[in-house]
Amino acid sequence: MDAAKRVVAVGTTAVRAIESAELSKKAETDLFISPGFHFRRTGAMLTNFHLPKSSLLVLVASFAGRELILEAYRHAVNEGYRFFSYGDCMLIL
Repeated sequence: MDAAKRVVAVGTTAVRAIESAELSKKAETDLFISPGFHFRRTGAMLTNFHLPKSSLLVLVASFAGRELILEAYRHAVNEGYRFFSYGDCMLIL
Protein backbone atom coordinates (compact mmCIF):
# COMPACT_ATOMS: atom_id res chain seq x y z
CA MET A 1 0.00 0.00 0.00
CA ASP A 2 1.28 3.47 -0.90
CA ALA A 3 2.29 5.19 2.37
CA ALA A 4 0.75 8.47 1.15
CA LYS A 5 -2.64 6.75 0.94
CA ARG A 6 -2.40 4.94 4.28
CA VAL A 7 -5.32 5.68 6.61
CA VAL A 8 -5.47 5.06 10.36
CA ALA A 9 -9.04 4.02 11.09
CA VAL A 10 -10.48 4.70 14.55
CA GLY A 11 -12.92 1.85 15.03
CA THR A 12 -14.35 -0.95 12.94
CA THR A 13 -17.17 1.23 11.64
CA ALA A 14 -14.56 3.62 10.22
CA VAL A 15 -12.79 0.67 8.56
CA ARG A 16 -16.01 -0.40 6.85
CA ALA A 17 -16.75 3.18 5.75
CA ILE A 18 -13.23 3.75 4.39
CA GLU A 19 -13.09 0.45 2.53
CA SER A 20 -16.65 0.81 1.22
CA ALA A 21 -15.94 4.28 -0.13
CA GLU A 22 -12.84 2.97 -1.87
CA LEU A 23 -14.81 0.12 -3.45
CA SER A 24 -18.06 1.75 -4.50
CA LYS A 25 -18.10 5.50 -3.82
CA LYS A 26 -21.64 5.11 -2.41
CA ALA A 27 -23.00 6.69 0.78
CA GLU A 28 -24.13 3.37 2.28
CA THR A 29 -22.69 -0.11 2.60
CA ASP A 30 -23.46 -3.72 3.31
CA LEU A 31 -19.78 -4.66 3.30
CA PHE A 32 -18.90 -7.64 5.49
CA ILE A 33 -15.14 -7.93 5.95
CA SER A 34 -13.93 -11.48 6.43
CA PRO A 35 -10.65 -13.39 5.97
CA GLY A 36 -9.22 -12.90 2.50
CA PHE A 37 -10.51 -9.32 2.17
CA HIS A 38 -7.97 -7.04 0.46
CA PHE A 39 -7.69 -3.78 2.44
CA ARG A 40 -7.18 -0.95 -0.03
CA ARG A 41 -6.93 2.14 2.21
CA THR A 42 -6.83 1.08 5.85
CA GLY A 43 -3.21 0.84 6.95
CA ALA A 44 -3.71 0.80 10.72
CA MET A 45 -6.62 0.49 13.13
CA LEU A 46 -7.46 1.60 16.66
CA THR A 47 -10.16 -0.68 18.05
CA ASN A 48 -11.62 -2.15 21.23
CA PHE A 49 -11.33 -5.75 22.33
CA HIS A 50 -14.52 -7.25 20.90
CA LEU A 51 -16.87 -10.06 21.91
CA PRO A 52 -15.91 -13.60 20.92
CA LYS A 53 -17.60 -14.88 17.75
CA SER A 54 -18.66 -11.36 16.72
CA SER A 55 -18.48 -9.88 13.22
CA LEU A 56 -16.25 -7.15 14.66
CA LEU A 57 -13.73 -9.73 15.83
CA VAL A 58 -13.83 -11.32 12.36
CA LEU A 59 -13.04 -7.91 10.82
CA VAL A 60 -10.12 -7.31 13.20
CA ALA A 61 -8.71 -10.81 12.60
CA SER A 62 -9.08 -10.28 8.85
CA PHE A 63 -6.98 -7.15 9.15
CA ALA A 64 -4.23 -8.32 11.51
CA GLY A 65 -4.31 -12.08 11.10
CA ARG A 66 -6.05 -14.66 13.24
CA GLU A 67 -3.00 -15.85 15.19
CA LEU A 68 -1.82 -12.34 16.09
CA ILE A 69 -5.29 -11.41 17.35
CA LEU A 70 -5.61 -14.63 19.37
CA GLU A 71 -2.24 -13.87 20.96
CA ALA A 72 -3.32 -10.29 21.74
CA TYR A 73 -6.56 -11.53 23.32
CA ARG A 74 -4.72 -14.10 25.45
CA HIS A 75 -2.44 -11.32 26.68
CA ALA A 76 -5.43 -9.05 27.36
CA VAL A 77 -7.21 -11.73 29.41
CA ASN A 78 -4.05 -12.61 31.36
CA GLU A 79 -3.38 -8.95 32.16
CA GLY A 80 -6.95 -8.12 33.13
CA TYR A 81 -7.74 -5.78 30.25
CA ARG A 82 -11.34 -4.63 29.96
CA PHE A 83 -13.32 -5.68 26.91
CA PHE A 84 -16.21 -4.24 24.88
CA SER A 85 -17.28 -0.65 24.33
CA TYR A 86 -15.94 0.90 27.54
CA GLY A 87 -12.85 -1.25 27.82
CA ASP A 88 -9.29 -1.09 26.65
CA CYS A 89 -8.28 -0.82 23.03
CA MET A 90 -5.40 -1.77 20.77
CA LEU A 91 -3.56 -0.08 17.94
CA ILE A 92 -2.93 -2.48 15.07
CA LEU A 93 -0.17 -1.35 12.73
